[in-house]
Amino acid sequence: MNVKTPVPKEKTLDSTLALLKEGFHFLPSRRSELESDIFETRLVGQKAVVICGEKAAELFYDEALMKRDGAAPKPLEKSLLGEGGLHGLDDEAHKHRKRMFLSMVTPERLEDMKRLVRDELNRKADEWVNRDHVVFFEEMNDVLAVSGMRWAGLPLEDQDVKQRTRELAEMVDSFGGSLSRFRKGVKARQSQEKWVEGIIKAVRKGEMKLPENTAAYIVATHREMDGKQLPLQTAAVELNNSYRPLMATAYLLTFGAAAMHEHPDTVKKIRSGGEEYSKMFAQEVRRYYPFVPAMAAKARKDFSWNDYKFKKGTKVILDIYGTNRHPDSWENPESFIPERFKNWNESPFSFVPQGGGDHHMGHRCAGEWMTVLVMREVFKFLAEEVTYDVPEQDLSYDMHRMPTLPKSGFVMTNVKRKG
Repeated sequence: MNVKTPVPKEKTLDSTLALLKEGFHFLPSRRSELESDIFETRLVGQKAVVICGEKAAELFYDEALMKRDGAAPKPLEKSLLGEGGLHGLDDEAHKHRKRMFLSMVTPERLEDMKRLVRDELNRKADEWVNRDHVVFFEEMNDVLAVSGMRWAGLPLEDQDVKQRTRELAEMVDSFGGSLSRFRKGVKARQSQEKWVEGIIKAVRKGEMKLPENTAAYIVATHREMDGKQLPLQTAAVELNNSYRPLMATAYLLTFGAAAMHEHPDTVKKIRSGGEEYSKMFAQEVRRYYPFVPAMAAKARKDFSWNDYKFKKGTKVILDIYGTNRHPDSWENPESFIPERFKNWNESPFSFVPQGGGDHHMGHRCAGEWMTVLVMREVFKFLAEEVTYDVPEQDLSYDMHRMPTLPKSGFVMTNVKRKG
């Protein structure tokens, strides 16, 4: 980890607009310019300390030194995350709520998701063979939305699928700084929460019977530490949080499809390498491509780290993209090499696409296992179940945009079922 003493400071009054303009470039470029993996800046009018790397992630997820309450930007809560959810809790309240989410992702329920995704992929493939071209990103939005909502136990009527899918996609697409996308995300969240609030009410009143292992039933009947049910809006936020994050996987799946095209040797390896290679490939997609730019916390108390004095309440920003590519942890980090995960030591702090630390006790995303499982299933489906052509198109991606993906959305033509 490269740390300058004294820790450098950005020479600007506020970098919020620069962050929104530069996107994924912002944090790595400032670290390069200042030649330090820790530096001071100002965001939304407040002092913020940016840190990067495995040791920085270990600090960031140290609950004795950091807290999440009040750390997430308010616009993010209004559109993407929801207000009052798990992401903003600390200590025992966080652990208690986290156990609720972990109870949803048992091995049996993960297999249910795998089956649902495979069913949707087969249904989609039957449509693809009759179409001139397919925009893969759009198709994955459909697959993940339907699979996720059905997995959660939501009573999804055919006439509602298009609206609910669009809402979920707009929520995920809302966080990158565009005012129009933000407004769409807020409106989509309001509609989605109103819908699931009605479902939760019906479950609580006994008017709707759902399997007890579904997310909808678990959230509706969950009791907090005081023995009370979650407030209705908070329950709606948490139920949405059980399936909405899966939608973000559409971006990673599109990057993965492009990677299979640009590295054709990986297709053969996915076919012949069994479960091990598909997992390595999925993990490298998550490491290599831009997904989450950063995460925020606040210093819980005054303390010193690497000769820098953190003050209580200071905003702390972990460079997620930079940590996943940090040269201290990754050899040839700018190259796409799935095999790097073959003998990986599985450090919970060097690889943090969905948070770091422990899944059960810390702030690492409980849905990470599901994300990897779904990615592996989709990549195996592309390699084993269909053939397709990839016409000339723009597969570059704009690092200034958050979230980002190949500009064409990955277009496929001449899709055929194998066998």
